[in-house]
Amino acid sequence: MAEGSKHSLQDRVAIVTGASRGIGRAIALHLASMGAKVVINYTSSSAQADLVASQINAGSSVPQAITARANISDPAQVKSLFDAAESAFNSPVDILVNSAGVLDSKFPNVFNTTIEDFDNTFNVNTRGAFLCCKEAANRIKQGRGGRIICLTSSTVASSKEGYGAYAASKAAVETLVKILAKELKGTGITANCVAPGPVATEMFFSGKTEEMVKAAVEACPLGRLGETDDVAPVVGFLASDAGEWVNGQVIRVNGGYV
Repeated sequence: MAEGSKHSLQDRVAIVTGASRGIGRAIALHLASMGAKVVINYTSSSAQADLVASQINAGSSVPQAITARANISDPAQVKSLFDAAESAFNSPVDILVNSAGVLDSKFPNVFNTTIEDFDNTFNVNTRGAFLCCKEAANRIKQGRGGRIICLTSSTVASSKEGYGAYAASKAAVETLVKILAKELKGTGITANCVAPGPVATEMFFSGKTEEMVKAAVEACPLGRLGETDDVAPVVGFLASDAGEWVNGQVIRVNGGYV
């Protein structure tokens, strides 16, 4: 891709949280293919994170990706994540993609959700997004090209049973990001959410019966589950100069699921 292209991310520094697998992994690989230097954040899957980084760095004399362990619900670790990015690439961060998240695979009704599971869901999905957005808003390079993109969920719109705490945690992030976009006025930094529907990832399949998966497929007009590569290009567009005029929005990427 030409360096001058509005779709190029040549030499921009991107942090992708939850990038060792699933949608986060696909996003990291896609941003790297657009020219970005990428920080592969993970919490526990170091071997998987290393694989993503090695795939990006293959054939390159200068590393284009590093891995960085950080629990995004801990403000000190979020700060260290940005420190690692700046140190590795000798540049301020340009792009944050917050893809890290958890989902209770028991799919309990609201009245059966434990306090512990509720707190864990909000701790990672909502507090984590808040801390990443806060750090990014203070440290992303201002002027032009700064991007904050949070992965939320189409369950916010579908109001599907069994997703009460999860959908609520993501709805909070969508409201936070819409307000953040306005508060970043004058910085040149945009803030948006990308809200996938059912995507064929380890997190999606965990705890689901064959009937549940079939129901998700049947609910989609295109008759299939989403793939991670259906989501990554949308994030890539928002991260590029071509996506500059999209700001404070929630883009539901779900094949018409909702």
